[in-house]
Amino acid sequence: MNEALDQLFDDANGHLALGEIDEAVVLYRRCVELSPDFFDGWHALGMALFKQGKVQEAIGAGLMATTLRPNDLLAWTALSQMFVRNGQIAEAEDAKSKARILSLGGKVQKEV
Repeated sequence: MNEALDQLFDDANGHLALGEIDEAVVLYRRCVELSPDFFDGWHALGMALFKQGKVQEAIGAGLMATTLRPNDLLAWTALSQMFVRNGQIAEAEDAKSKARILSLGGKVQKEV
């Protein structure tokens, strides 16, 4: 990660820690615009949007996070919660099952 992106992400996390969700979302969006393959940015953006109640957008960010890092337990767990909140029970169960596989030491996708 480059220094500018690192600083931007740290600033976003600082806003989040202070409860300044709107400000954090703006900065997380800038992070993923600068680096579309930045897993931590997508995951954090999804969680911040979820806290704002913007569930559809949160799901989009969560899906990006799981696409970038398909064997990340927390990403699948968060995505499952987002799907539940959105009433997408089948999708939530699928995400939950992937999280369960990972929690038992398995893999969702073979690593290259």
